[in-house]
Amino acid sequence: MSKANKHQPIGVFDSGIGGLTVANAISKQLPKEEIIYFGDTAHLPYGDKSADAIRFYCLKIVKFLLEKNCKMIVIACNSASTAADQVIFDFFKGQAIFVNVVDPLVEAIAERDYKKVGVIATKATIRSDVYRTKLADKKPKLKVASMATPLLVPMIEEGYFNDNISETIISNYLSDKQFKSIEALLLACTHYPLIRSHIESFFDGKVDVFDSTDVVVKSVKAKLKAAKLLNTKRVNPHQFYVSDFTKSFEETTRLFYTEQIKLEHCPIW
Repeated sequence: MSKANKHQPIGVFDSGIGGLTVANAISKQLPKEEIIYFGDTAHLPYGDKSADAIRFYCLKIVKFLLEKNCKMIVIACNSASTAADQVIFDFFKGQAIFVNVVDPLVEAIAERDYKKVGVIATKATIRSDVYRTKLADKKPKLKVASMATPLLVPMIEEGYFNDNISETIISNYLSDKQFKSIEALLLACTHYPLIRSHIESFFDGKVDVFDSTDVVVKSVKAKLKAAKLLNTKRVNPHQFYVSDFTKSFEETTRLFYTEQIKLEHCPIW
C-alpha cells in the first residue's frame, strides 16, 4: 500500500446489485470518495453457489478492481465475505485495503450486552456458520439463532417488498420459534436494508435490528483515515459495472441507490 494515494477509488462488489446499498451508504457519508462498483449479475445469487465457485468469481472481480487502481476493496456481499475473504486477502495481500461486511456487524453486536440474537441471511452465509463462530469468539455466552431466508433476495429484486406478499413471507420467517426472546436481529445480506422497516414493524420495536450499511461505512472511514487515504476532493464520477446486463437490472438499481446511475456491461469472464 506504499504507492496508494488518497485520490484512488474505492472498489465495491457484490454478487448482484444488492451491494449498492453499501455503495450508497459510502457515497452519502463519504461524498468525496470515488466508487467503482461491480455486480456479478451473471452468477447471482451467490447464496446458492459452492464456496469454491464463489472464491473463483471473487478473485476475478478483485483482480478487475485492482486493475482499476482501487485503494480499497469492499466485499459488499455476505456470501462472498464468508466464503472468500481469507482467500482474497492471501492472494492480494498488500495491494489494497480490504473490508468485508461480516466483521463490522459482528463488532457492533459484540460491543453490546445481548443474551440472544438472531441472524437471517442466504443459504451460503448460514451454511458457513460464520456469524455464530465469530460471535462465539467474542461473546462465548451469547446465544445465536440463525436462519436461511432464500426467498427474500428474489422478492426484493423483483420489487415485492412493500405489499402483502412481502409481509407474509417476512412474517413467516420471523415467526419461527427459534427467534423467540431474541434481543437483536442481524440482517446479514446487503439486500435486507430495503426491508428493515418491515422487520422492525414485525417486532414492534422490541428487537434491535442491524444491517451492514452503517457499520461497514464506519469501518471504511476508520481504515482509510488510519492509512491517511481519505479523499479530500472527488474528481471522477462513480462507475457501475455488471457482468451481465438486462434493462430490468438497471431499473432495479433505483431501489438500492438513491442517485440515477447507469450500469455498464463488463463481461470479465
